[in-house]
Amino acid sequence: MVTGAFFIAAMALLFEALIGYPQPLYRAIGHPVTWIGALITWLDKRLNRASLSFTLRRLNGLLALVMLLLITGGIGLALEILLLPHWFGLFIIILMAATLPAQRSLNDHVAAVAIALEEGGLEAGRASVSMIVGRNTAVLDEAGVSRAAIESLAENFSDGVVAPIFWTATLSLTGGVLYKAANTADSMIGHKNEKYHAFGWAAARFDDLINLPASRLSAVLIILAAALLPGCSAWNALKAVIRDAKHHRSPNAGWPEAAMAGALGLKIAGPRLYGSEMVEDAYMGDGRREASAVDIRRALMLYRVAAVIEGVVVVGLAVGG
Repeated sequence: MVTGAFFIAAMALLFEALIGYPQPLYRAIGHPVTWIGALITWLDKRLNRASLSFTLRRLNGLLALVMLLLITGGIGLALEILLLPHWFGLFIIILMAATLPAQRSLNDHVAAVAIALEEGGLEAGRASVSMIVGRNTAVLDEAGVSRAAIESLAENFSDGVVAPIFWTATLSLTGGVLYKAANTADSMIGHKNEKYHAFGWAAARFDDLINLPASRLSAVLIILAAALLPGCSAWNALKAVIRDAKHHRSPNAGWPEAAMAGALGLKIAGPRLYGSEMVEDAYMGDGRREASAVDIRRALMLYRVAAVIEGVVVVGLAVGG
């Protein structure tokens, strides 16, 4: 089963890197994440009622998470049982697993910010980066837009690429689907606002837990990539991770962000404005705060090399197993 899981993860990475998720297919049937999102929305409407007490909303949030995992995990397991005994079924499982990582779309979305800054200036850059971050982008200057894009790239490398492949390699398609469901729940309801502070608590805490391995692995991959790229420093990346990652308000995001900042000689994260609320956070890295589209492109190159290293490792484990 482990060998099969590594093979599925390796092939999923390859397929997603080569073709991504075709837009005609997305327009026709949506994406597995949109299906999961629809289920989360349904649970939210029925279980997260403002009339309930804080304690009951927290318990309902836990119930919603359990129901989400049982339904999505059950579907994933059923598909594996039905399809894996057949060669064409394995191919379908691989194609489904290829929808879980987002290495290609992450690259495209972050590259779009660099292009927008270069071709359209600050306003275009703000509009582009607002598509991938939740902070108030209207107050960002060019350096702030660039740092936001780089921070998003680092964090999403962990939870959008490394984590789904880690759980697919560990528990096959079912593991990858369970991870994606939990991570999508965190992104939709795991917020500390009035509506979701209680209801989204279980989703947020569970997401923190399941991202622990990938966040550490992603930092290692970035450090290894920095060692291979001229102009990047693996040593500074390692120092930044050891010094700064533990101070990030997230138990996971600080690892890849610190590694990326140290490798590029930047100082990212720190206090950020979400809506009208200033969120205090530690700085990652001790380099310069001034960043530009050039630094976004440097970060993308580092990301691509780290993704290749991940692919080589997963393929090696699949073949060696």
